[in-house]
Amino acid sequence: MAKRDYYEVLGVEKGATDAEIKKAFRRIAMKFHPDRNSDDKNSDEKFKEAQEAYEILGDEEKKSAYDRFGHAGVDGNSGGGGGGAGFGDVFGDVFGDIFGGGGGRGGRSGPARGSDLRYDLQLDLEDAVKGKTVQIDVPTLSGCEPCDGSGARKGSSPVTCDTCGGAGQVRMSQGFFSVQQACPKCRGRGQMISDPCGECHGQGVKEERKTLSVKIPAGVDTGDRIRLAGKGEAGPQGGPTGDLYVQMHVRDHAIFDRDGANLHCEVPISFAQAALGGELEVPTLSGKVKLKIPAETQSGKLFRLRGKGVDPVRGGPVGDLLCRVILETPVNLSTEQKAFLQDFDKSLAGNSKHSPRTNSWFDGVKKFFDNLTG
Repeated sequence: MAKRDYYEVLGVEKGATDAEIKKAFRRIAMKFHPDRNSDDKNSDEKFKEAQEAYEILGDEEKKSAYDRFGHAGVDGNSGGGGGGAGFGDVFGDVFGDIFGGGGGRGGRSGPARGSDLRYDLQLDLEDAVKGKTVQIDVPTLSGCEPCDGSGARKGSSPVTCDTCGGAGQVRMSQGFFSVQQACPKCRGRGQMISDPCGECHGQGVKEERKTLSVKIPAGVDTGDRIRLAGKGEAGPQGGPTGDLYVQMHVRDHAIFDRDGANLHCEVPISFAQAALGGELEVPTLSGKVKLKIPAETQSGKLFRLRGKGVDPVRGGPVGDLLCRVILETPVNLSTEQKAFLQDFDKSLAGNSKHSPRTNSWFDGVKKFFDNLTG
């Protein structure tokens, strides 16, 4: 009987990526694996067919030969028990987690490592820019003191697992192949707790709330994080401790907006200040400074105060403070004030030198409509 096309067997296109090929094989393997279909001979055949296809398509050189010459280019390099990079590598690469083991890639795994933790820290902009030491409370799992994290009652010790003999691995045989996997009884540890600790019930860890001191370096920003090695959860039954990652979140500021190393702020000015010029006091994160406003300053003008921004945590030049002046229209005018402004406006009418932007804008509008009608 002629072999089916390997791409057809796995249900992928010829141009499929390695990841797509592996994913397709994994799906078929989980569906038709003999351990899951012990009474179905057809499943066994489909599994072997998929294994053979993946052995070829999962290998770059074999795949290239197959793409050029078809089955003739790979005869003798596939089919269930051949040597070389064959089935052992395929199984370890793709099937390991189906059976919960490590695919036979090593010996006893030992106690599991504790989980890493994340703590979201809210910071004011001033503290993020200048740096600060803060105290944080972290709920975590710590090593059980009565049993020193072993999980065994004080005075007793873990015993060697009688299923794997302390190796943490067992070998499974199914048809034409054999695979090593984590021992299901001791979960790869090689030891069992025969007399568990009454405090932690054999887990070696218990819930606790820790208070930690965290030094925040100057210049951090939202998204930055600090790793505190060994401050995460303790591993079960004496396993190594995970890490704690402190994630920075800088609160919005009432005056400043941050853009990397630079700070931005808006400074309201009156019509008289904009027209006649003068000096303003503007805030920075290190105190007040004088900002000189030239006469005839237009609304939206941007002024740069060099070195008044942020000193970045990863190095580089200190940023600037960029002040954008915004002309504030007066409100709640008295009758006398309104009359004064009307008289002032009349004094400007008809003289283009007082309003260069207005006149250039109207000239542009006129030209635009002339082009439309012309």
